Amino acid sequence: MTVDANTMKELIDYIARSLVDNVDGIEINEIAGTQTNVIELKVAKEDIGKVIGRNGRTADAIRTILNCGAAKMNKRYILHIIDE
Repeated sequence: MTVDANTMKELIDYIARSLVDNVDGIEINEIAGTQTNVIELKVAKEDIGKVIGRNGRTADAIRTILNCGAAKMNKRYILHIIDE
């Protein structure tokens, strides 16, 4: 299996859909750079706590999974969770 940028976006989408109640409120945007890519995750207001978790533990776990997958591509990913 090859790992590409689209796979990383799908990975975040899968994890977010597993955590939230309102799957229609999920928006994922990727900003590509030469060395570092930024993935912006936006969920519905009522689901933001589920994605961040207690003391940010869930968000940290998602970032760890993302970085493990990115290591295969020799890239760096940053996950921004947007709460508006």
